This record gives sequence, structure tokens and C-alpha cells, in this order.
Amino acid sequence: MDINAKKVVGEKAVEFVKDGMIVGLGTGSTVYWTILKLGELVKNGLSIRGVATSLSTEELAIKMGIPLVTLEEVDEIDLTIDGADEVNANLELIKGGGGALLREKIVSANSRKNIIIADHTKYVSVLGDFPLPIEVVPFGWKLVYKQILKLGCRPSLRMDNNLPFLTDNGNYILDCQFKKIKEPKELAIYINMIPGVVDNGLFVGMTDIVLLGFDDGGIETLLKNTLGQEK
Repeated sequence: MDINAKKVVGEKAVEFVKDGMIVGLGTGSTVYWTILKLGELVKNGLSIRGVATSLSTEELAIKMGIPLVTLEEVDEIDLTIDGADEVNANLELIKGGGGALLREKIVSANSRKNIIIADHTKYVSVLGDFPLPIEVVPFGWKLVYKQILKLGCRPSLRMDNNLPFLTDNGNYILDCQFKKIKEPKELAIYINMIPGVVDNGLFVGMTDIVLLGFDDGGIETLLKNTLGQEK
């Protein structure tokens, strides 16, 4: 995705943010532009409080002067802006490529409205080309791996400098190649029933608006099965 497209769609999402809101701040290279724009608006008088979905987002928000609060300090989040690795027509997502899926899902589940911003190439007819991230506890992870293998996918342990990648919660991630996920809701429930699984990257029934960015600066808006386009 062109950097300009990321910037355009990232800044577009900021238009949904109103004074006094508690805003969930997602993780990733597109939300990066959202946070930069929010920081600029805060400097100019916008009054918001942010809830970060990762340590990297927290660091960037602090750098940009955005006041932060924890989930324990709020009853509800007004709006969350986050990215996605895949999205379909039902606004079902695969997330977790950046390793923050658990915190992202917790924040999303406690938000009144969720806006997803992504590259237009992330829009797919059927989820599954992108490997599904599944966060698992380190204890007994190989046994969890074997259970997930029975689902018909090809799981692999995410690595970082020849060591297992650690999430901000100290867990491992199994990236699972399913190819086609025709029933995301059912699969998400089944995966989470496996002991040792913390959560998975399928976000079902959680998204209100998807903004898809194009290299020419265009933005396509998906609203729960209603498709509209801005150019």
C-alpha cells in the first residue's frame, strides 16, 4: 500500500473523533497516521483520552502528547480506530499480524463503535489467505499446536531473532494457514475452546465501519453490508 494511501485513510478516521471522547488507539502502520493526526489536534485543543492496544502504540501516543488511560480507569470506550490484515463483505476480520490481537480484541469488545482502516487489497471475498494468528500460553504450547493442527491448517510458531515471538502479554503466537475460512464465527469459538489458547485473530460482529484506502487517495467506505465510495 502506498504511504500516501495509508496517510489519507488514517487521517480520514480522525473525522469520527469528537471532543471529550475516550478513543481506543489501534496498532500498525496505518493507525500510525491516525495517532499523528490526533496528536496534532490535541495540540490545537482537542480534548480526548486514549486507550492504547499495544506498548508501541502507547509510546507513540505519549510522544504525540495524547493523554492515556487504562481500561481499568474507564467504563466504556466511545470509539476505537484500528487496522486489519483481512476484511470481508460481512466486516469480519483477521487481525494480529502485528502481534497485538488480544489487547486489540479486548479494547474493541469494550467500544461503542469500531472503525477499521486498511489497504484496499485487504478486502477479500473469503477470509484465510492471511495466516490466522492464535495467541497461546508458552506452557504446553506444542500440545496446543497439535490440537490446532487437527483443524486442518498449517500452524507455525512465530519467531523473532531465532526465539519465539513474545506478545505484550508474554505469550506465543501460532500463525495458522487455513486458506479458506468459510465460517469465521464457528471457527473462532472452536479455537478458543482449546485449553492453552488465549484468543485468536478472528474479529466477528465487532466492526461498524471499514475505510479502505487506495493509492490514488480514494477511500471506500463499508457500512455493515452497505457499500459507498468517496473519491
